[in-house]
Amino acid sequence: MMNNEKVSSLWELSKPGRQAVEIPVSDVPPAQLPEGLVRNEAPALPELSTLDLVRHYTRLSKLNFSIDSHFYPLGSCTMKYNPRINEKTARLEGFTASHPYLPEEELQGSLELMYKLQESLSDIAGFEETSLQPAAGAQGELCGVLMIRKYHESRGDTGRTRFLIPDSAHGTNPASVAMAGYEAVEVPSDSRGNIDLDKLKKLCDSSVAGIMITNPNTMGLFEERILDVLETVHACGALAYGDGANFNAIMGVVRPGELGFDVMHFNLHKTFSTPHGGGGPGAGPVGAAKKLVPFLPGPYAVKNEYESYGLFMPETSIGRMKSFYGNFGVLVRAYSYILSLGRDGLKDATEMAVLNANYLKEKLSDIFPAWYDRPCMHEFVSSGESAPSGINTMDIAKRLIDYGFHPPTVYFPLIVPEALMVEPSETESMEMLDAFSEALHKIATEAKEAPGLLHDAPHKEMVNRLDEVKAVRNPVLLDPWKS
Repeated sequence: MMNNEKVSSLWELSKPGRQAVEIPVSDVPPAQLPEGLVRNEAPALPELSTLDLVRHYTRLSKLNFSIDSHFYPLGSCTMKYNPRINEKTARLEGFTASHPYLPEEELQGSLELMYKLQESLSDIAGFEETSLQPAAGAQGELCGVLMIRKYHESRGDTGRTRFLIPDSAHGTNPASVAMAGYEAVEVPSDSRGNIDLDKLKKLCDSSVAGIMITNPNTMGLFEERILDVLETVHACGALAYGDGANFNAIMGVVRPGELGFDVMHFNLHKTFSTPHGGGGPGAGPVGAAKKLVPFLPGPYAVKNEYESYGLFMPETSIGRMKSFYGNFGVLVRAYSYILSLGRDGLKDATEMAVLNANYLKEKLSDIFPAWYDRPCMHEFVSSGESAPSGINTMDIAKRLIDYGFHPPTVYFPLIVPEALMVEPSETESMEMLDAFSEALHKIATEAKEAPGLLHDAPHKEMVNRLDEVKAVRNPVLLDPWKS
């Protein structure tokens, strides 16, 4: 449990003459700096012993929430425990010491891994081919939309200017569509949280290039009429893009390519074992149906004759999404994860994620019922509206910190007022889910009997409730411990 113990700054710990490291004698001639860049006095840096320095950063590390120390139920982010064996494989010298400018004959191990990962992802999701080019999920989205655009252009079908986006989609979807030059058109949900099929049919015409579908959607619900949705979209000549951000809820159970999706991105940093959060690193490969394979971003790995491997750029490719081959360690982790679990293990992970989410949803149904009363997939969305008057979702989230839990995602998706979006992931035990449920039940009681505890939370951290709006508009980028 974290507390409000004060951590001294490096300057407060500093004592003249102390030294944490000994700088080795230079083995190259010193560089001659221009006269105007030469210091007149030494930089004002803290002076500490090795032990003081180690203890300082160790204390700071313990102030952070992390998956190694706390339950991290961020909806739509899949903050699950990732096996350390995958970290070990990503650090193998043969991978870490490879340079992207090496000739292909000296990169055969890396190229083989890329090829086999592409084949594995294609098989898992039911696509003809996969490219590992996109560096993140959002870039994978943009890539898929650009592929659809080029497909239509290759057929001389240039009158399609609109892209359909369900209101339950991920927030990056409209941005990806706009970046590709399309107008984003919202499709509303029906009373069960699905795409409203009747309204979709009215929107589908020859001006529609495609639709972006997150399935399961951001409400954590599987589209009950997904085959009808895809049939409707294809009937007007449009294509279907699958946002694979929630693929961990159907991995090994449903193959989107077989449902009729034309292209989909994978979030390797959510579904396939790379630690998620902190801005990266990530990877967002795209899988494509046969008609879109010629437009895949390249180069991607191929197997040549004599069992050698190389890189291939399709003649009609949309081109590169980035330099070189991306965050390669992410690819190694993902392939290690797939090999470790195997086909049955991937399915087991999916089923456990869905089981955990439904178990927790039912445990909380008496205080924060799910917005849609139906079985969920890997996550569910409740609302803080059921709390007593004067208590909002942010109060609940901040009070959870005092109980040692990272808050779930709040105020998203926007279609649910005071949203609480919870994803327990497949790696949490029943005991942990019970403890989380118990904490929320205590908070629900506090909301009635002692609302001030929630309004002023958290109470046990180094800082208490922050004015988050002011912090965004007027950030104070200074050492908080230096007066």
